[in-house]
Amino acid sequence: MIVSEIDITLQKSERKTVSIFIERDGSVSARVPNTLSDEEIRDILKAKEYQIFKHLAEWEQLNENAVEREYVNGQSFLYLGRNYRLKLVDEKLDGIKFYRNTFFLNKSEKPKAKQLFVKFYKKKLNDKIYPIIERYKNQLDVNPNEIKVMELQNRWASCTPNGNVNFHWKCAMAPIDVLNYIVVHELAHLIHNNHTKAFWNEVDKVLPKYDEQVNWLRINGAGMDL
Repeated sequence: MIVSEIDITLQKSERKTVSIFIERDGSVSARVPNTLSDEEIRDILKAKEYQIFKHLAEWEQLNENAVEREYVNGQSFLYLGRNYRLKLVDEKLDGIKFYRNTFFLNKSEKPKAKQLFVKFYKKKLNDKIYPIIERYKNQLDVNPNEIKVMELQNRWASCTPNGNVNFHWKCAMAPIDVLNYIVVHELAHLIHNNHTKAFWNEVDKVLPKYDEQVNWLRINGAGMDL
């Protein structure tokens, strides 16, 4: 739906209110009640025009932190919230090696460096995520069906209706406390499949300072990329 020359993707559900989101790629989406007509939705979104433009301006400002990384000596890459340098070597390696606060990559494998970094992040996130899930699923009294680390485009994580929880491999770039928040956020969706006050109360019970992690993602999320 086009509103004020902005293309807004609509997601209808059995919710009662209209919520607007600026996705990580800068696109705009709106969660709307399926009881509303297109004309009613358009009127509501038009009334929220100022809010939409304000959020878009904030997105543009925050995305000034975005980086375009090159696979050259000295380039920094995020891992668990910190930046570490890449060193290209002649030594034969099995993909990306992380040793003594440095990433190592064989020079001959530079053409497929991004693919190897993604593989590295997926493996590391799989190693980190399961103990965190075990800890918090007991606190929240939930039992996720299947856990996957994958490419999720504009989501850090997602929860499916059948109880599967998916995490973007880029989450391996976040600090552990932020990773804890992402896990709790998705597990809480097994109780409440929306972002109501009840949902945030569940998150708050486990992570009373979760707003600090939300703010870290808001500021640094654009830099969590390859």
